[in-house]
Amino acid sequence: MTSPRSVSRTPPSAVTADTIVTSQLEVQTAGVGFFDITSEVAAFLREAHAREGAVTAFIRHTSASLTIQENADPSVLDDLATALDRLAPQGAGWTHDTEGPDDMPAHIRTMLTSVSLTIPVLAGKLALGTWQAIYLVEHRKAPHRRQIVLQFCGRIA
Repeated sequence: MTSPRSVSRTPPSAVTADTIVTSQLEVQTAGVGFFDITSEVAAFLREAHAREGAVTAFIRHTSASLTIQENADPSVLDDLATALDRLAPQGAGWTHDTEGPDDMPAHIRTMLTSVSLTIPVLAGKLALGTWQAIYLVEHRKAPHRRQIVLQFCGRIA
């Protein structure tokens, strides 16, 4: 293993996390797809007067998930959807099909992705990279109303 030639790091900063602010976000999906919720999470942080800390997003479902992915090239999301379809296809002989043929693949896709994300908050802003966005990933064909709990822990203004 080789060491990187140049490494830099800012000095550590300490925050007393004595404030927790919580809100619930509801998102109406249009069926399978990626729904960018970055602006809604940022709005929550503004309303909470968040300064330094972390925000957690937790989706309260087992057939939809959350992810952080590229927001610049839409073909990335198309390819991710194709990959999930290949990893958990419909009609693969799943025994759980009470809610339809897309239900068990949706559960598997949720297991492969995530139901919660934690993102640092610096100077009141999400510490996302230039090309990153927060997405709700709907794994079911039919539209659904999805609930996401947002919780900021840290210092407020």
